[in-house]
Amino acid sequence: LSDGVIPRRLINSCEHFHRQAAGIRPPNGVRIHVAGIDLIRDENGEFRVLEDNVRSPSGVSYVIENRRTMARVFPDLFAAHRVRAVRDYPRHLLRALRSAAPSGVSEPTVVVLTPGVANSAYFEHSLLARQMGVELVEGRDLFCRDNVVYLRTTDGETRVDVIYRRIDDEFLDPMQFRPDSMLGVAGLVNAARAGNVVISSAVGNGVADDKLIYTYVPEIIRYYLDEEPLLDNVETLRCWLPDECAEVISRLGELVVKPVEGSGGYGIVFGPRATRTELDELAAKILANPRGWIAQPMVSLSTNPTIIGDDVEPRHVDLRPFAVNDGESIWVLPGGLTRVALTKGSLVVNSSQGGGSKDTWVLGGER
Repeated sequence: LSDGVIPRRLINSCEHFHRQAAGIRPPNGVRIHVAGIDLIRDENGEFRVLEDNVRSPSGVSYVIENRRTMARVFPDLFAAHRVRAVRDYPRHLLRALRSAAPSGVSEPTVVVLTPGVANSAYFEHSLLARQMGVELVEGRDLFCRDNVVYLRTTDGETRVDVIYRRIDDEFLDPMQFRPDSMLGVAGLVNAARAGNVVISSAVGNGVADDKLIYTYVPEIIRYYLDEEPLLDNVETLRCWLPDECAEVISRLGELVVKPVEGSGGYGIVFGPRATRTELDELAAKILANPRGWIAQPMVSLSTNPTIIGDDVEPRHVDLRPFAVNDGESIWVLPGGLTRVALTKGSLVVNSSQGGGSKDTWVLGGER
């Protein structure tokens, strides 16, 4: 920020920039324990980064279950090919979480914090907790005393050292964020600031999920690593810059416009498929809040053969690999979540929008 690589007001204006995170220093320096990076392959065959997910990237449960199902249905395929295993993901995640424990804790207690069974990703929360061999808890199962977090159990109180939370920042601690939240734990942020518990991923990581800040990642890479990015971003226009905003308004009918804080495919407007009324309403929203929008060209995503009913048809896909950071090395899952837009012609692959997924193979190494 001081060197002017990233505009200071870009960070300060981000919805997920939380001053409550001030003073929280992860013991091993890791703020992002799991990252899910969405990749696409464009019409020229080039791989590009579509967006970053570093708060609570979901979908790895589909990776594990898709592989389990495929191996059961098509065992001969796996016998004939050297397909690298994905079953080690929970082990690597647990190692990263244990490595993040507060100083002086040799045998940390790790829990997975879920919003509950009503959450759309609850299956993933329960699967990861079960495969890591740790407790799956809700906010009501935890409490803070003297800046230490405890778990209520049938045997009494158990101190908690690391929380793999799957709850948004705003609901994490009613004393710091939304006072009406019934999902979080009162006092949790102060416990983290005191160094008595580690929250994974860290409070405030949503700044890196902001789609406007995503456009500056190549500059961040050059600044910190003195290297060129190996993969380019999708070409993006930043509406908060007046010249680029004017270009977006003039080209609304040919661009894909996204809210910078959006997720799950919600709020995206495909200009070539929008009505005049929809484009006019979108233009008004952009002009009222330029910081809240980016625009990208309509990229023709690559397609994969997909069984639809009794036929095999092409459907658009993207790929979300998962990277796990334990503080000493970064391990990338040898597979990933290939998301499929099941509706013919659709470019929205999110499961929340009716998308599906495919087992994804990386060949070589162990069977």
